[in-house]
Amino acid sequence: MTLEEAQKTVDDWINQFGIRYFNELTNMAMLTEEVGEVARIIARKYGEQSFKESDKDKELSDELADVLFVVICLANQTGVNLTEALQKNLDKKTKRDSTRHKENKKLN
Repeated sequence: MTLEEAQKTVDDWINQFGIRYFNELTNMAMLTEEVGEVARIIARKYGEQSFKESDKDKELSDELADVLFVVICLANQTGVNLTEALQKNLDKKTKRDSTRHKENKKLN
């Protein structure tokens, strides 16, 4: 699925099952919540924290998909084409960082 297809799929889902988009501030709060759930899993799986019983059935892939869903909602409701935005962002990073990371002694 392309980003463009994902944006249309989410929009179709919202219109069919969600009735309407939550407002932007609500979606921003939801994004923060979902990112927190990703952080919780990473802290427990890759960090030093142990899993709580209530966290053991959580899947990183599902939580990352939740983050992506809310990001797509925010893009749709604010008129952002994610394909164009990502390409523009990669172009910016390429110009800015074309040698930066290669020259970073901390990474070698």
